[in-house]
Amino acid sequence: YSDKFSAFCLFSAILPLPQNVKDYLLDDGTLVVSGRDDPPTCSQEDSDDDRAEEIQVGTKCNKTCAPEFPEFALKVQEAIASLGGSIFPKLNWSAPRDAYWIAMNSSLKCKTLSDIFLLFKSSDFITRDFTQPFIHCTDDTPDPCLEYELVLRKWCELIPGAEFRCFVKENKLIGISQRDYTQYYEHISKQNEEICRCIQEFFKKHIQYKFLDEDFVFDVYRDSMSKIWLIDFNPFGEVTDSLLFTWEELTSGKNLKGDHGEGEAMEQDYPAFRCTNSRLTVQPSPYLSYRLPKDFVDLSTGEDVHKLVDFLKLVSKPSVYSSRESHIGKFCIELPRYLDR
Repeated sequence: YSDKFSAFCLFSAILPLPQNVKDYLLDDGTLVVSGRDDPPTCSQEDSDDDRAEEIQVGTKCNKTCAPEFPEFALKVQEAIASLGGSIFPKLNWSAPRDAYWIAMNSSLKCKTLSDIFLLFKSSDFITRDFTQPFIHCTDDTPDPCLEYELVLRKWCELIPGAEFRCFVKENKLIGISQRDYTQYYEHISKQNEEICRCIQEFFKKHIQYKFLDEDFVFDVYRDSMSKIWLIDFNPFGEVTDSLLFTWEELTSGKNLKGDHGEGEAMEQDYPAFRCTNSRLTVQPSPYLSYRLPKDFVDLSTGEDVHKLVDFLKLVSKPSVYSSRESHIGKFCIELPRYLDR
């Protein structure tokens, strides 16, 4: 869709993703990041023991070093340079938003191929795109052969309080939600009708009846000059985060009309608009749980009964775990509270 809507999209470069790169990203081994531009060097002050250890490690290089992709790496670095030196990476559908915490800058801002690989190999979202690209789809036809693409978008310092997600059903804009519902932005509450009007006008002028499907989701950014920028498109369904709506509301249309403003907004048939109206209504970040090992999360939420049973069997052995029971018990109590922050 980038060519059709390029006039109001952020600059991007799209590269075909080679099969060997996909295989590397799905490899379930030790995380050794490929594409390093700054290989580690030895200090002159290293002791003889340290050097001997490095030599021993070097003999195992074939087992631990990541594969290299020189041609692909060159294309990626050229694309990054053409976009100003910093980019936001994603695949055909998803960005590795769940893995931002693992980056040195706690951000999705990437400058090298190794930055991209680190985020992609750490992201459940990216893995899902590879392994379950048609999850929640109802089409019974065989899965087509997918051509995966690496999308490199020029990095821009976007203000989270200016991002919005828009829901379209049967080519009609039915709902707009604040993207970052973990914070309260006073200007959104005060300017909600103006924001809604700008997005509605943008949709009717540039997107309505021009997208390939009649049911879809799109994300936009409203800058300080009230100009709307198109960020991305997403499927209309459970695979996409409904944010401050529920998918039952969006698919059935129930409880949406009550969100409209009164007077002129109602007469113009504006979409439902939702935002956090006070600091008391903010919600925890959906990405917090991705910072923890999945086993811990499953134990705290009870999603995996077998893991809970195994855990209880372990802590029932006083000879081994008696000194740790109090700490483990406290951990299991405190973990759900952490995830709800």
